[in-house]
Amino acid sequence: MPREAILALADGRIFRGRAFGAIGEGLGEVVFNTAMSGYQEVLTDPSYKGQIVAMTYPEIGNVGVNPDDEEAARVYVEGFVVREYIDRPSNWRANLTLSEYLERAQIVGIQGIDTRALVRHIRQRGAQQAIISSVSLDPEELVAKAKAAPGLVGRDLVKEVTCREPYDWEIADWSLTHGYRQPRAEELRDAPLVAALDYGIKRNILRLLVATGFRVRVLPAFTPAEEILALNPDGIFLSNGPADPAAVPYAYETVRALLGRKPIFGICLGHQMLGLALGGQTYKLAFGHHGANHPVMDLRTQRVEITSQNHGFAVDADSLAGKAELTHLNLNDRTVEGLRGLGVPFFSVQYHPEASPGPHDASYLFRRFRQLVEAFARHGADALEHLGADAAGS
Repeated sequence: MPREAILALADGRIFRGRAFGAIGEGLGEVVFNTAMSGYQEVLTDPSYKGQIVAMTYPEIGNVGVNPDDEEAARVYVEGFVVREYIDRPSNWRANLTLSEYLERAQIVGIQGIDTRALVRHIRQRGAQQAIISSVSLDPEELVAKAKAAPGLVGRDLVKEVTCREPYDWEIADWSLTHGYRQPRAEELRDAPLVAALDYGIKRNILRLLVATGFRVRVLPAFTPAEEILALNPDGIFLSNGPADPAAVPYAYETVRALLGRKPIFGICLGHQMLGLALGGQTYKLAFGHHGANHPVMDLRTQRVEITSQNHGFAVDADSLAGKAELTHLNLNDRTVEGLRGLGVPFFSVQYHPEASPGPHDASYLFRRFRQLVEAFARHGADALEHLGADAAGS
């Protein structure tokens, strides 16, 4: 018989289902992801550190898992919630079932619950601490554990996901016929250098930086500004990452010291770090943006992009008045989705243009960064005013 499991929320709501993956308990903030595919990329996204993820798409596991689709070297979610788990994958790339993958990673999963009811509850009550257990089935005990667990506000989880030593990344984009592309040595030797600060960086970001023509040196999040500048990079990239940006002062203080010195591109947490470095503020969203179908408007071109997102905090637009230009807006809740420097060569987006999982509407932003780097070499601090139409997304 399938082993029973319970998902218990801190506010007392209980969901009963069946266990898959590892046997044990998983504790974290429960959020929902609205993507229809890409569950392996979700599981291995370091930005999900500290969170239990519920997938709204009802059938999960049908394509199994494979080494090529990992966004990091390990699974980062604290638990996984699905409506119906498929234990017999049908995909030529699969080498493990999802349950086997979670079991190896010691991550607890629960299936067979009403995920629509869970999502409605989170939307009404907000994201909150929760626990999945397949060892204890005592609701009162589990609710007490969820209540006692620390939330994400004020927690620095970047220190738990960043690399410990610098390293070079030399793998580019993937194709069906050839797999991941390895640029020739002469291509990398002559390419402009990007210093990528790792707050929990996804591999597909690194792949697309290389595919755009960069050499990439990945640095730990705690690398001081003087060490970054000593590399003499042509550009600086600020990555995605987990939890509360305001709880990582060493990161945004470093960014503050870098502003104006080199062209900068920030994604997700990197976008929030730029906002804080400029003297702005961030705040926690009620239930965050997690999925592959969020509409965002580029305010300069009036184009609407369907974007991949994963964040629970946002930049306060009013706190940046006169400090940065608002470039992108979320059409669901009007939150800030993009910023551009005023006399300082940087731009950033809250969403994920590397689109892993998709869509690919915003991939032009990597070309925009390349053009910014080239324009900075010619025009210095005025580089943003010299970007071409392609880099603007038109």
